[in-house]
Amino acid sequence: MKFAALITARSGSKGVPNKNIKELHGKPLIAWSVMACKKSELIEDVFISTDSKEYAKIAIHYGAKAPFIRPVEIAKDDSTDIQVFKHAIDYFVTSQIKVENIIHIRPTTPLRNPEIIDSAIRLFNSNYQQISSLRSVHEMPESAYKSFEIDELNYLKSFINPTSKIDSNSPRQNFPKTFTANGYVDIVKSEYISNHNDLHGDKIHAFITPSVQEIDTPDDFEYIEWQVEKNLAIYNKLFGGI
Repeated sequence: MKFAALITARSGSKGVPNKNIKELHGKPLIAWSVMACKKSELIEDVFISTDSKEYAKIAIHYGAKAPFIRPVEIAKDDSTDIQVFKHAIDYFVTSQIKVENIIHIRPTTPLRNPEIIDSAIRLFNSNYQQISSLRSVHEMPESAYKSFEIDELNYLKSFINPTSKIDSNSPRQNFPKTFTANGYVDIVKSEYISNHNDLHGDKIHAFITPSVQEIDTPDDFEYIEWQVEKNLAIYNKLFGGI
């Protein structure tokens, strides 16, 4: 099966301006995702979907393909992933590029091991007929069952079941494990998206990864920079020799 990576990187970040090309340990953030895909043994092509010619130029420098620029109307704060993927799939079909499965890579999760990406692809392949997609997750440090909402009277209510009287102070082992999507590696089917107008479908295979930090704020950026400086293993795996 044809596997291609699609790195989604619009230019209009508000929390961290030009986040996707901000340097992390001397390399543009987007380069970390491109190199993770290039070092994969199973990804055959790496494309970038961006509204910025500058971003595209940087991605090309590190080995990605940028044959199209994303239209501004699907590069806004409220633009959806399904819009971005349908635009890319339309390009692939029109250009007669065979891409059966798309690896969704977000630059905001930069510390990726290419070997883990390949493990996700193998898991996806081995369950292909039974699933609609695959999403990476890691276990939440606190179960979501211990979370709260605040009602109109400023009272805490159980997030999972507002009418329950769950003792949130019980040991975490008493609660079910819960997981959060982390953007490490998601895999979707081009045909499924085209036929159902749905990105992931209702049979999403979980792929559990080590806990990873996503970048949304300047503090996140500083923390990940600290992680890289503390352990250069991923940096060397991606950029060794460059």
